[in-house]
Amino acid sequence: MTARSYTVAFLGVEAKTIEVQVSLASGIPAFNLVGLPDKAVSEAKERVRAAITAMGLALPAKRITINLSPADIPKVGSHFDLPIALTLLAAMDVLPKEQLESQLSLGELSLDGTLVAVKGALPAAVAAASSGCSLICPQSCGPEAAWVDAVQVLAPQNLLSIVNHFSGRNILQTATPGEITINGSHRDILDVRGQEKAKRALEIAAAGAHHFLMVGSPGSGKSMLAARLPGILPPLDPKEALETSMIHSLAGVLEQGGISRSRPFRTPHHTASTAAIVGGGRSAKPGEISLAHNGALFLDELPEFSRTVLETLRQPLETGDVVIARANAHVRYPCRFMLVAAANPCKCGYLADPERACGRAPLCGEDYLGRISGPMMDRFDIRIDMPLVNIRDLSDLPNGENSASIAKRVLDARQIQTDRFQHISDVNTNSEADGNLLETILKLSSESSSLLDQAASKFHLSARAYFRVQRVARTIADLANSKTTEKPHLAEALGYRLVGTA
Repeated sequence: MTARSYTVAFLGVEAKTIEVQVSLASGIPAFNLVGLPDKAVSEAKERVRAAITAMGLALPAKRITINLSPADIPKVGSHFDLPIALTLLAAMDVLPKEQLESQLSLGELSLDGTLVAVKGALPAAVAAASSGCSLICPQSCGPEAAWVDAVQVLAPQNLLSIVNHFSGRNILQTATPGEITINGSHRDILDVRGQEKAKRALEIAAAGAHHFLMVGSPGSGKSMLAARLPGILPPLDPKEALETSMIHSLAGVLEQGGISRSRPFRTPHHTASTAAIVGGGRSAKPGEISLAHNGALFLDELPEFSRTVLETLRQPLETGDVVIARANAHVRYPCRFMLVAAANPCKCGYLADPERACGRAPLCGEDYLGRISGPMMDRFDIRIDMPLVNIRDLSDLPNGENSASIAKRVLDARQIQTDRFQHISDVNTNSEADGNLLETILKLSSESSSLLDQAASKFHLSARAYFRVQRVARTIADLANSKTTEKPHLAEALGYRLVGTA
């Protein structure tokens, strides 16, 4: 007796369809599981045996063989429990074989048959839709999977509910999508006293998704300013929300099956490993750069990060994705993120203050910021020196613009870019425009073009820096709602680029 059903194995954000085959044959009773399973999958046979026994059924005294095909794809995770149990029940004629062959399922089984939530329900639903199958998943995963409109999602509480559904005794209702959430509790930029130039630079960075570096003494407001970035970033559009949520689903950080329209803002500690930042580990899990996809990654105390970690960021910053190479697989994760970083000017932090600087100034500053390589530093579109705030500014009442008014300008600038790039795939903001595309969108006046050439020659700008200045200038023009990039726009962009240049 044989039966089959389908599930998925995850390779990055891609869910590969796996066929679960069960054979009940004569011979010495045994329960064998083949098809390159890891330890968690191999232990599934004990959970499946206990769950079926809890339903009042007994496994047949036969040689049970379960094959997960194709056998050359690694099978990792406890979500194989449910498809194995369902296929085994179909082979025992408890479930209809024909109906089960049009189902894709995933879920972990408790010993009493209760279904436990697993990671990856959203990518699994996308795979089910593409293969024309329905999806069966644990009850708590249903609201997440139901976001894929093209697939019918059944989300039972236990294994017995599935048997009752297919037998017609108690039909399960189709799962409904979870809530759409937008986090409105962001900190207000009005709390930041002084630092008007830095606030302006943060607005430009948010408007064009430009990489942004702040250098300043301790207490100058670098971390405080970065914490206000989520409050001015525009919400995710539906496509971006689905992309980001699929990664968060694999990482198990989606809350109650809902999809968030707020852009992710990740803040790893400087002791984080390369695998934690870029992705990897035993199961090639997504790292912080992928969890920040379509959002921002804030690296506080940038020079304190491992040199290896910082260097591994260089390629993802350029390509927008990362490939984690393993002996048996190459796993790809998207990672288009805005890099925001903060650093002290030197180890003691007071390089610009003669009264408090250490005796090694200015060499200590060169040594400290020298931990950040030139190629990495070259990837920051905007660099800002942040001096200590004047005491009088701290004692004054809050003044200036709040986050809501800045967010409105940022949203308008992003909409201009969305309209501009609507017919160009994989380009959403000015920061992603390449050299050829820049020529068509920049529209430099003759004065602007002359200024750019003079600056590039005098300050020996690299080719990367040359184009990044143009991208920032175009964003400044968008914030001003200008169809052309004028000399003031370019001059401001150069000012953010040439900080610290002799």
